[in-house]
Amino acid sequence: MSGMAELPTAETPLNQHSIRALEQWLSQLGATVVEGNPCEWRLTRSDWTAELLLAQEDLVVVWSAHAQDEQRCSLPYGLSRQDVEAAINAGP
Repeated sequence: MSGMAELPTAETPLNQHSIRALEQWLSQLGATVVEGNPCEWRLTRSDWTAELLLAQEDLVVVWSAHAQDEQRCSLPYGLSRQDVEAAINAGP
């Protein structure tokens, strides 16, 4: 991995990640930062999209799927990265 620091282990809570590590992790998930707002990321999958908001207290995920209402979830930063990633990837 050239130019990229190692991420903490997947069991590490998000609140023990640096901002740079969180950004690296979101990029590895396939998310892209929303232009003009470094705290908002967009993740697109084949059957849904998610807005990921790095809020002060938790990571807010808003999923949108075709012909469905938006679903919103707040994931505390105290959760491990692997648990948050699993929740995001589970989709709406």
